[in-house]
Amino acid sequence: MNKGTTSKTGFGWLLKMAWRDGKASGKRLLLFMASIVLGIAAVVAIQSFGENLKDNIGQQSKALMGADFIIDSNRPPNERVERIIDSLGGADAKSISFPSMATLGKTGATKLVSVKGVEGPFPFYGELETDPARAAKTYQADGGTLVDATLMLQYGLVLGDSISIGKLRLPIVGSLISAPGNNGLTASVAPAVLMPYNLIESTGLVQVGSRIDYDYYFVAQPGQDLEDLDEILDPQLDAENADLDTHLSTGRQLGRRYDNFGKFLNIVAFIALLLGCVGVASSVHIYIKEKLRSVAVLKCIGATRRQTFSIFLVQILAMGLFGGLVGSLLGVLLQQVFPLMLKGFLPFEIEITFSFEPIIMGLLLGVFMSGLFALSPLLTTWYVSPLQALRIGDNGGKKSRGTDLFVVLALLGFIFVFAQFLLDDWKYALSFVTGVLVVFAILSGMALLVMNIVKKKFPHAWGFTARQSLLNLFRPNNQTLVLVLAIGVGTFLVSTLYFTKDILLDKTHLENNEKAPNLILMDVQTDQRQVVAENIEQMGLPVLNNIPIVTMRVQKIKDRAVSEIRKDSTSTINTWVLNHEFRVTYRDSLIASETLGSGSWPAQASEEGVVPISLSDNVARDAQVDLGDRLVFNVQGVPMETEVVGIRTVDWGRMQLNFNILFPTGVLENAPQFHVLTAHAPNEGKSAEVQRALVSEFPTISIIDLRQVLTVVEGILDKISWVINFMAFFSILTGIIVLIGAVRTSKYQRIKESVLLRTLGAKGKQITQIAVFEYLYLGLIGTLSGVFLALLGSGLLALFVFKATFVPSVVPFVIILPFITLLVMGVGVFNNRSVLSNAPLKVLRKEVS
Repeated sequence: MNKGTTSKTGFGWLLKMAWRDGKASGKRLLLFMASIVLGIAAVVAIQSFGENLKDNIGQQSKALMGADFIIDSNRPPNERVERIIDSLGGADAKSISFPSMATLGKTGATKLVSVKGVEGPFPFYGELETDPARAAKTYQADGGTLVDATLMLQYGLVLGDSISIGKLRLPIVGSLISAPGNNGLTASVAPAVLMPYNLIESTGLVQVGSRIDYDYYFVAQPGQDLEDLDEILDPQLDAENADLDTHLSTGRQLGRRYDNFGKFLNIVAFIALLLGCVGVASSVHIYIKEKLRSVAVLKCIGATRRQTFSIFLVQILAMGLFGGLVGSLLGVLLQQVFPLMLKGFLPFEIEITFSFEPIIMGLLLGVFMSGLFALSPLLTTWYVSPLQALRIGDNGGKKSRGTDLFVVLALLGFIFVFAQFLLDDWKYALSFVTGVLVVFAILSGMALLVMNIVKKKFPHAWGFTARQSLLNLFRPNNQTLVLVLAIGVGTFLVSTLYFTKDILLDKTHLENNEKAPNLILMDVQTDQRQVVAENIEQMGLPVLNNIPIVTMRVQKIKDRAVSEIRKDSTSTINTWVLNHEFRVTYRDSLIASETLGSGSWPAQASEEGVVPISLSDNVARDAQVDLGDRLVFNVQGVPMETEVVGIRTVDWGRMQLNFNILFPTGVLENAPQFHVLTAHAPNEGKSAEVQRALVSEFPTISIIDLRQVLTVVEGILDKISWVINFMAFFSILTGIIVLIGAVRTSKYQRIKESVLLRTLGAKGKQITQIAVFEYLYLGLIGTLSGVFLALLGSGLLALFVFKATFVPSVVPFVIILPFITLLVMGVGVFNNRSVLSNAPLKVLRKEVS
């Protein structure tokens, strides 16, 4: 090829050469490109669903709140708040809500419910869905209640039955199917009951110490700017122990709530994509290695480095484009499943719409990632010498260290940038890249270690088939490294899921002994506590705790008034500390869920009149105070100066009452307070008996059965684990495709060896045994590496993050490990079937052609 001819060869010539060469290897190219399809599908599905979720939240934020904005407080509005409400034209509707025990129907069964008394045509947006439908508009005038539909089914309630709330007995006029603000998870513990506002006073449940929320609902005036309204009024209301929430801010909060879960799923999907790309790199490496002789021939007849490199680059990018297209379309279809999986988490129905952006992202991912991960083996063609066409034993194509370093840095840079895109936080992205490197390095190290041990300690005394299968682990063109990575990462993900779920369940575990409380009695008034305790003991149950609770707010932090700090735009003190009404207790000892981090407890005040207190570490951090700093609290109108003498680490995951602020005894005993009593019921029947007896005599008391809470928590964890399992399944499937691709890519080399063995007299049974043993070793190495890596990682999580005892699940050992190992064996043996079913010469001719 002369210089003039060379200059005329352009992109068309490259496409023709890539097409002609690709036709002969089409199946292999399609197979290893299929390894990125599932990863792209998972990423596109989650991205597309996330966009739909944001759009739905934006469109339905009014329906979720039921109004344009709400003013809420946990105490009756004072004169200043009332003036603000009047300045807005008065509330269009209002409600008062609180938790309470209810007696249901004629059976006398009791249940903790969330009572909401409503006045006015609420909701203004969305729908109060009831059965019958007319009950949504008539229940206030009829003086009846709307009771959660699930609760009615559980207790066999029908229309016309009655429900007792406090001192009041009301008829049930409708079942409540859905309502704005009725969160599905909260409703599982305390189902909603709606009643007329004007009957709330008759219940006798609005008392000092009761946990009550007052809400005022507004419909915005035409052209009213809610963002400006929020910015102007919210600080004023915060100073008066009230708050302003617009449907815009509520939508943003809801979006952030599900955004974190979406980010986690994105990372799981991205790992599946990375795993597929590892398969691409390995397959392209072997594919290009077999093409080096052809590259040398092309260079002998005048092709340039750029031209030979571009031929194979075009092939890879075309397959990446195809894989991206298939993965994107699959992802768009897959997102239809997410609303079903997340049912119960979302307080509204998701309307799935079609968008081109995720498809474009999938196409770009397919092209870019396939090209990037195939770059290292592709660059081998650049360094092939024309003389290699004549050299039989020369592999050629050795790259410089600078080229390898450039490729590695490009790969890490892309992973970091895309992780930053998914997580929107460079620290998390850097942690993810570090974690990926650690996992891949450990799995790679395990594979290389096994190969090195087998090579050095080779068991020469073993039988022929056992020796041959071990030799295959480190022979030329072996797939030990890529298969251990593919199998190990998938196993690691699924095993970590099971181990972590066990840690979380252990945190919520209730010990079944008489000293472990499982009944919590809330809102017990001071004059009731002695009688309530005696009643519990008369029913044969021990009263384990009698915890006093006093409500207060922070008035000063280190001699700066809270009102002054609110106005300071440069202040970095967390605003929740300034606005929160703290519920504190007093005692001179720590409990099992508390650990003293610094200071001492109990302690004496350093100055007369100054009360020593202990803060939880999160409050100390957010309030930016340390040992020796002073805080002034407003204890229901009485200022009290305190000094921080101890900072505690609190295990908030323990199923018991924990407090941010701890006072010593001898200070708050005469302050207005209520009490929380705890007891242990040996079974559900005894628990129900105690609840019925106490509710009938003390209707203002709320009782929480921790068994029911634990059931809800387990249900939530089951749902979450199912979703994560579903995403981890993509990694397993991707690993299987990588496995098939890796095996089939080196199939020609395997077939030549197997045919040679048959020609020398080996029987089909021996060849099958070699394949079985080899893939048994690979499966065991990969799964054991993944399981033990997950075991180590989960143990570290339990020790340093959850601070819990780690008792690993048996599922990864008895189900995942043998299943994946058998799967690997099956794939390996299946790929050898053509060698056993045909004559050696026929197989060779077929493969060569």
